Amino acid sequence: MRTFRIEILTGEQAGTVVELDSDRVRIGSARSADVALAAPLVSEHHALLVVGGEGATLHDTASAHGTAIVRDGATLAVDPTREGGVPLLAGDEIVLAGGPPSGARLRVQVAPIEDRTAVLGFTPLGELTAAPRGSDRAGELLRVIGSVQRDIALAEGLDGVVAAVASAALELVPRATHATVVLRAEPSDGGGPGDWVPVVTRVRSADGRAHPPDAAVRLTRSVVRRVVRERGAVLAADAAGEGLETESLLGASIRSTIGVPLWRGEDILGVLQVDNRDAPAMFGDVEVEVLGVLAAHASLAVANARLIQGLQAAELRLERENAFLKQRERARTGGAEIVGTSAAMRALLSQIDRVVDTRVTVLVEGETGTGKELVASAIHHRSRRRGKLFVAQNCAALPDNLLESELFGHRRGAFTGATEDKKGLFEVADGGTLFLDEVTEMPLALQAKLLRVLQEGEIRPLGATAARTVDVRIVAACNRELEGEVRAGRFREDLFYRLRVFPLRVPPLRERTEDVPLLAAHFLARYSREFGKGVGGFAQQTLELLRAYEWPGNVRELENEIQRLLLQAEPGALLTPELLSAGIRRVEGVVGAAGVTKGTLREMVEQVERHLVAESLREHGGNKTSAARALGITREGLHKKLRQLGMS
Repeated sequence: MRTFRIEILTGEQAGTVVELDSDRVRIGSARSADVALAAPLVSEHHALLVVGGEGATLHDTASAHGTAIVRDGATLAVDPTREGGVPLLAGDEIVLAGGPPSGARLRVQVAPIEDRTAVLGFTPLGELTAAPRGSDRAGELLRVIGSVQRDIALAEGLDGVVAAVASAALELVPRATHATVVLRAEPSDGGGPGDWVPVVTRVRSADGRAHPPDAAVRLTRSVVRRVVRERGAVLAADAAGEGLETESLLGASIRSTIGVPLWRGEDILGVLQVDNRDAPAMFGDVEVEVLGVLAAHASLAVANARLIQGLQAAELRLERENAFLKQRERARTGGAEIVGTSAAMRALLSQIDRVVDTRVTVLVEGETGTGKELVASAIHHRSRRRGKLFVAQNCAALPDNLLESELFGHRRGAFTGATEDKKGLFEVADGGTLFLDEVTEMPLALQAKLLRVLQEGEIRPLGATAARTVDVRIVAACNRELEGEVRAGRFREDLFYRLRVFPLRVPPLRERTEDVPLLAAHFLARYSREFGKGVGGFAQQTLELLRAYEWPGNVRELENEIQRLLLQAEPGALLTPELLSAGIRRVEGVVGAAGVTKGTLREMVEQVERHLVAESLREHGGNKTSAARALGITREGLHKKLRQLGMS
């Protein structure tokens, strides 16, 4: 083991010295960091110092503005993707986020820890027996052990098991005041090799029973290290009088302590530490043997609870991933293809091809029903991310509190009803694409969290104490004018600029009427297969009416109309005009009023359009703005239509 002495060289904290007795030191701006820095560009979890072998290494934990080492006047950048980190040498200085004024500069010294713990008793792992020996209380102890063993067996989940073990330790050792269970951190918990994390502490209250502590209880890490390193139970007593002078013991005012390993086979799972913080020389060999018996029973319960917890988490992850994979497969086989040969659609597809293999955030704009999710899916499936998940979430479909949990996940107990850990969609889509539809409906507080994901690539589930890094491509969509939402104060301006890096506009169906026959044929083939019903196709007049209609609901309305036509038609029959919805058939009256003469489909549609445009201009006294509004198009769209029809 080694100790880190870290001196902050710059900023308002210059001159501050932090000494830490740990295998891993987290550096960042988060309050939970071991070395918390007040510098604007330092990320919450910016860098990590790790003891390994004969020295220490520095790791960049996916910071936004980089980490470097200054050595002999030269600056060495720390690559966040480099395994094993960069070794630290004597005289090195660490530079975070480019150094001052917005970053920070540190000096680190690493030295071995002199372990001066006075160990008064040590029992190897192999000698921890299944029953206490040489005690007048053996019968009573066996009865108590049987009782606490039942309590441990009835406990639910890992948290319940370790809490029962800590409470049992206080019941078996009446003179103990504190009991703590320390477990080895797993990678899934955000831990790394050598991390030993206090999971639960119980203290003896005035009524003699075990209760959770009112405040944080300091852990005796020197005893934990000794138990893990030497693989046995450690007894240390008379801390003040027997030379037990390690900082962790004296700082915690511990007079007597016992550390017992929890094990499975050759693996040390954790440590059960029992303290007396009131009087010296209170523990002896009998207490060590009793706790050894408890540890022998509790180790299996802890191992099983952790295994079950891992299996449950894996099962939940597989269920969610399987559901999204099925959703993606349905999208692929159910019409995820973009249909259209119009100039507007060719331009859109060209824009999609330019952005698919970049990390740029895409904002898809367009009216309701134009196919914005289809465009987002095309961006994903044409990119190198297509092997991962494409996940879609409509931000208007959930209340604010549920939307935050759905996107970022939560930990058990984060709020009422949170009975288990839940992965958010950002974690589910890690490595893939997350499509946020109706992003303008996201509340301002949640917009701030989304901005952090875009800036730092980090998420923090509800109730979690540490952030996690994710690699997710964000594609957002809206059917409102986003600039107007910003001006109205309903959307963050900084988020607007982060989302609108590469905007894509999906044209409404009325601006690409030449695609209507293609889309109609596509939907007819799709739903004929799905319904198991074949028809003779479209009558010519039916196609003419479909193309002449304005389609305020865009492609979605056309899709619904084709389904309705297919359901009404007789098997093998043509889809004739009388089967169309009343709103679409009204176009027939317009065709008659326009005096359309027989010709090609394009020629007849142009005659109808010319009639409608002329009538609208006449009704509004030649005012193009009013006429365009009545026709449901923009003034620019009307000018374009007049040029197409030769009326300008």
